Amino acid sequence: MDKDLIAKANAFRALHQSEGAFIIPNPWDIGTAKLLAALGFKALATTSAGFAFSRGLPDGGVGFEAMIHHCRDIAGATELPVSADLEKGKGDSAESAAETIFAADAAGLAGCSIEDHTGDLDSPIYEFSHAVERVAAAAEAARALKRDFVFTARAENFLWGRNDLDDTIRRLQAFEQAGADVLYAPGLTDIETVRTVCEAVSKPVNVLAVPGFTVAQLAQAGARRISLGSKLTTYAFGMLREAAREMLDEGRFDFSREGMPFGELQAMFSK
Repeated sequence: MDKDLIAKANAFRALHQSEGAFIIPNPWDIGTAKLLAALGFKALATTSAGFAFSRGLPDGGVGFEAMIHHCRDIAGATELPVSADLEKGKGDSAESAAETIFAADAAGLAGCSIEDHTGDLDSPIYEFSHAVERVAAAAEAARALKRDFVFTARAENFLWGRNDLDDTIRRLQAFEQAGADVLYAPGLTDIETVRTVCEAVSKPVNVLAVPGFTVAQLAQAGARRISLGSKLTTYAFGMLREAAREMLDEGRFDFSREGMPFGELQAMFSK
C-alpha cells in the first residue's frame, strides 16, 4: 500500500474530526488543482460539472471511465487529499455503487461522493429504499479497503426541484445509518436550514457554499466541510466572457491587468 496515499487518507479523515469548518475547493484540471494547493487549502474535491464544462460538455456528459481518469490526474497532481464528485457512480445498482468505491480507491482518491440523482430528468431521484441500498453497498466497500476512505452520501432533492426538507433529512439520516462518513444535501440556501440539517444527523455535514454564506456562519450552524461545486469554474468562465466582451465591444484589453502574473504561474508550474 502506498504510504503517501495512506497519509493523505488519514489527513482527510482528521480534517472532518477537527473543530470548525474547512473549505474544500473544486479545481477542474491539473493547473487549477496545483494553484489551489499552493495557496494553502488543506484538501481538494473534483467537480463533475466543472470538468464537463472544461471539455465543452454539459454536466453529466462525461462517462464514468473518463471521469475516473480525470480524478486520477487530479489526485496525482498534488500532495493534498482529493475527494471526487462521482455523480451517481458507475451505474444504478447497489453493486455498481460498491464498484465505484473500488475504482475511486484505485485512482488514489482519499474519498468520493455518490448521489441519489438518477440522471433521468423524468425521474431524477432514486426511490428511497434503493438509494439507501446503494449507500450501504458503497459504505461496505469503503470499509473493506486496506486504508481509510471518506465516503460522502448526497441527497439531491433541492437541486432537482424537490424542495422537501423532511424527505431530504430522512434520506440523510438513513444514509448515516447505512454507513456514510459524510452527509451532503446540495442546494440549501439559508443558514437556518443548514442548522436544521446538521442538527438532524451526527456525522459531518458538507454544505455547498452560496452567496451570503460565510465560513463562520456555516461553522456555527454545524457544518464541518464547505465545498464550491462548479462555482470556481463558472466564475472563471464568467471572467473570460467579460474579457471577450471588453475586446469585442470596446476594443480594449484592460482585463489583462487583473490576470495572475505570467512569471508567478511559470514559477509555480516549474516546481
